[in-house]
Amino acid sequence: MTKVTQITPTELLKRADSGELWQILDVREPWEIEIASVAGTMNIPMSEVPARYDELSADLQVAVLCHSGARSGRVADWLSVNGIENVANIVGGIDAWSAQIDSSIPRY
Repeated sequence: MTKVTQITPTELLKRADSGELWQILDVREPWEIEIASVAGTMNIPMSEVPARYDELSADLQVAVLCHSGARSGRVADWLSVNGIENVANIVGGIDAWSAQIDSSIPRY
């Protein structure tokens, strides 16, 4: 398995604010998105990524998000092996996003 970049929510926003172009891929299930979500993310549940990863923009870096970072880490590895070059796993997932960036996002 390949080694993908691990990035915190804070670092991702800092890099985006400095001009780097990112898309956030949220691989959680629809019921989880209903509880808590980050505006502007693309949602493709983990089980659907192999059939739908061509929906990702080839021009943007991909940061993968889940609840805690485990599923997103597996998806980021899979994407890297399958031709997506600029991919990172968001460490701590949406739980860390809520703690570090936006406390209005519910923690579950």
